[in-house]
Formats: sequence, structure tokens, C-alpha cells
Amino acid sequence: MFGRTRKTLVAGTIALTLGLSSFSVMSAGFQPAPPAGNLGSVIVDPYGNAPLTALVGLNGHKISDVKVTVHGKGDKGVPVSYLVGIESLKNYDGIPIFGLYQKHDNKVTVEYKENGKQLKDEYLVKTSAIANKYMDNRSLSDLQTTQVVKVAPGFEDRLYLVNTHTFTGQGSDLHWHGEKDKNAGILDAGPAGGALPFDVAPYTFIVDTEGEYRWWLDQDALYNGFDVDVNKRGYLMGIRETPRGTFTAVQGQHWYEFDMMGQILVNHKLPRGFLDASHESVETSKGTMLLRVGKRNYTRDDGLHVHTIRDHIIEVDKSGRVLDVWDLNIILDPLRDSLLGALDAGAVCVNVDLAHAGQQAKLEPDTPYGDALGVGPGRNWAHVNSIAYDGKDDSIILSSRHQGVVKIGRDKEVKWILAPSKGWNEKLAKKVLKPVDTNGKALSCNENGQCENTDFDFTYTQHTAWLSSKGTLTVLDNGDGRYLEQPALPTMKYTRYVEYKIDEKNMTVQQLWEYGKERGYDWYSPITSVVEYQKDRDTMFGFGGSIHLFDVGQPTVGKLNEIDYKTKEVKVEIDILSDKANQPHYRAVLIRPQNLFK
Repeated sequence: MFGRTRKTLVAGTIALTLGLSSFSVMSAGFQPAPPAGNLGSVIVDPYGNAPLTALVGLNGHKISDVKVTVHGKGDKGVPVSYLVGIESLKNYDGIPIFGLYQKHDNKVTVEYKENGKQLKDEYLVKTSAIANKYMDNRSLSDLQTTQVVKVAPGFEDRLYLVNTHTFTGQGSDLHWHGEKDKNAGILDAGPAGGALPFDVAPYTFIVDTEGEYRWWLDQDALYNGFDVDVNKRGYLMGIRETPRGTFTAVQGQHWYEFDMMGQILVNHKLPRGFLDASHESVETSKGTMLLRVGKRNYTRDDGLHVHTIRDHIIEVDKSGRVLDVWDLNIILDPLRDSLLGALDAGAVCVNVDLAHAGQQAKLEPDTPYGDALGVGPGRNWAHVNSIAYDGKDDSIILSSRHQGVVKIGRDKEVKWILAPSKGWNEKLAKKVLKPVDTNGKALSCNENGQCENTDFDFTYTQHTAWLSSKGTLTVLDNGDGRYLEQPALPTMKYTRYVEYKIDEKNMTVQQLWEYGKERGYDWYSPITSVVEYQKDRDTMFGFGGSIHLFDVGQPTVGKLNEIDYKTKEVKVEIDILSDKANQPHYRAVLIRPQNLFK
């Protein structure tokens, strides 16, 4: 049996009438709210950024062995339960409450020990409705709606953070600008150079397996689309968990670390000389940060100065100081255009052009500098969208959407390339991995990537080339430009989750596992998306972020999936529908509450 139990109603902050005996108008200083249970008061949204969280104040109590349960809504609701460690109690000076429903009287149970006694408090925590602050006449709904397709027994407790956005009608009103120096022949960073217009309002939430929102990052926490402040604009992306249970992200000219209570722990401007961070942030095992950025005022071989597009990786320490730089314009020189000319002109990254959907892109030598498909510094030639750090040899693995998957050492030398062989220069051609079967026998593949008598396939316009806990490489193979061409019909395209085993000594690659080809065009995500192996339940978790992107006037589907590794059975499938038509989602992250408050 538990010790004393007290029930209380909390409406935002505590709303109680205080008698004169407990409060004197002559008293000086702050008067705290009275205790809501056996401990202190309850504050909803304590940091002002996460309205579906709360804190139970300690009020001087010394407690341990804390367990929190946010009870599910109704008979089928999903409870969220987790332990809270001593460090978290000290950090928040209270008990963090995570996983509340919006606009609901949430039943919350807090169990703990104090002075050797087992105690329990129960609360009703009232929350307000969350709101999308970026509505326009194209809005299909006020919030992005969810549709639960399947949840297998044993997966009911899963929580998924969806990293998506809500596109505003006017697009970005920000541009880098420079002037032509006719005498020096220098074009200084423009006009409209770089990727500053890559800018859209964030929409970040956690969904449970009943399709309910259980967390929300206030859109004003990091972004302001109603002003022209470059420091509050960009595209919030690359949300990755750290070993501390916090999360990193990049957005425009900043990189961040925040926690699930909405506390912004780090807000760093990019170091001078770099700009336009998007797509990826990852903490290494050394505690440093790897960020994908562009380079400011980069000098081309022809003497022009441009802002580069998604082709630099920087390593920074926790104070934001630069430790190392990978310049892909040099590392992958001369630049390859084999895949660039085979892409769908309707979707390059999130630059969606429905008028040219299904048409093959054309590369023009005089393509304007800026966030446009083209070859060379100052254009979107590389489009790095993920970074993995390999601590075994202090190297990085990059997914370059427009080139392939590349591993690069600290010495800036390419270790291997996972891509069709066409287009690489003599030096880099030696680094292209050779496909083999399960017996290590070489497969017969042409320069465009087509392989005979095998299920092996390369990836095309891929995302998230990450190392798994098994040491394998998992990749989200989007599938545009497959075999370096556009198919006869757009509906012939498909997306895959795929896993490879790479033998760096023998420079070979073996395909171990794939899923998605059998689901065809209805599962095809031309851009964005993620896949990551989950050791705890032996599944491949993924999010296809742009399904039905080209279906005019319809919401784009972001499909959350967990696929059984052994049987390929669908264990979880939840659809996230965009709040505006033809609007892609970005990524998703599997959230484990037990990791958040150690």
C-alpha cells in the first residue's frame, strides 16, 4: 500500500482563493502558490515553450525513486510513464510532467519516497488547446491531423516526434544580397545567393499510437515569421537526441539544444563565415557537434564570390567554436553531375514545383547562383542531408542527395563511395564500393547502377545514411532518379528502407535487407524522410515524409512505420496529414520517455 494520497485540481498555474490569514497585503517579496499535493505547487508550461508539460515543485522536500504516470484519455488512451532521476530533480527543482493531452483535465500520478516512506500524489492538470499560428487561405485544417492505420500488440506505448512545418502563403521574404563589382569581376554573395530563403514556420509535436498529440513545441520558441529578423528564421530541422535525453537542431543561422520541458539550453549563432544551417545536427561521442552549413563569400575558381549551398560540414565545441571543416567542393572535386541531370524537376528538396512534376531536370551552365539545381559552388550541387559519425576511425558518413553516400576521414580523404560508378573522376572512381552477394561474389552492375540477377540496388536521392547499433548502414532510399533517369511513368517510382554491410578492407558492399519496393508508388516519398534501426524491438522505424506530394490540392502524407526486421510485418503505421496541400514533412524521431529525465 502507498502512503498518504491527495487529489488536487490544477488549472494552468494554481487558481485558489487565499484568505487574509494566509496572505498579508503588508508582506514583502514573492508569495508562492500553496502546495497542490504533498509537495509544492504545479506550474503548467514552466519555460513557456512546451504547453503540454508541467512541473511539480519540490518546495524544499528531499525525495527519491520518483515515478510519473500521465494516464491515458478514456479507456483506450495511452499512458505515459517514466522515472525521474536525482539530476533531473535538481535541474528543474521539481518533478517534470511530460506527455499531457491538449485542452484536457489530465490525470497524473506521482510516486516517490521521502524519509523512507512510499508516497503517492494524484493531480488533475488542466491544459489549453494548442494553436497553429501560421494559417492562411490554403489551410486544410487548423492542426495536422493523424490517422492510425495499425498498431500491433506490444507497440501501444510508442511515441513519435514529428519534425514538420506549416508553409506560409507568401514564402520567405528574406534574401542574401550582394552587388556586382564590375572592375574586380566579383559577384559578392548574390543577388539572392545562398539558401537564406529556405525558410518556413516550424510545426513540431509528439504523437502517440492513438493519434493524440502529447507534446508541442511552441512555434515562437525559436521562430518568428512576422518579422524580418534573420536570427529567428530558417527551417527547423535535424532534431537528434543526445545521450543526456536532450535534443539538438539547426535552423537558419543558429543551432540549438533543448529539452522536452521546453527549456532552450543552447542557442548559438553559426560561427562567422558560415550560414544557412539546415537538415542535420549530430553530437559525436567526443561531445562535439557536427553541423551541415553553407560557406559565406566562397571564392570560386573563376574569381566570383558566392554563398555556397549545403556543401560544408563544420565541427564545433559546446561553446560554438569551430574545430574542423569539411569543404566538399574540394574533397569531391571535380563535381559530378550524373544524378543532377536525372532528377524530377518538380521536387528538389522542399522546392516543390507542381508544374514540372515528373519532368527530368535540365542543367544549364548559366543557372543563377543560389538555392537552385546546378553544378559547382554557389548552387545546390551536393545537398548533404545527413551526417553520421564513425568513432572507430574518426570519420564522417554523409548522405549527399545529389551525389551518393560518402565516407570521409579526418584527413579529408574519401574512404568510400556508395553510388553508381558513372561520373566519378579517376581518383574517386577507385573509392566506389563494389556490390557483392551473400557469398562475397561480385555482382554485375552497369555504370548507371543497374545490377543483373540480384535484389541489390543503390540508393538515389537518399536521406539518413546512418550507422546502426549492429554496425551496418541504414539508408532511406527515396528513389528519384533511379538508374540515373526518370521512368516512363512517375507512378513507377518507389521508396525503400535499406540496410547495407560494408567491407572497408575489400571495398565491397552487400545489401542485407530492404522494404518498400513492394508497396509501390503509394509509399513513394520523393524528398525528405528517415529510417533508423530500433534494437529494443528489432524493427526498422521510418517516416516517409512526402507521400502523394504531387496530388494537387490534397494533403501530403507523412507515414510513420515500424517494420519487423525478421518478418517484415507492419507493426505500426500512422499517417500524418499536412495542414496545407502539397506540403512535405521532414523527419520523425522515436521518443523513449525513460531517456528524458535520467
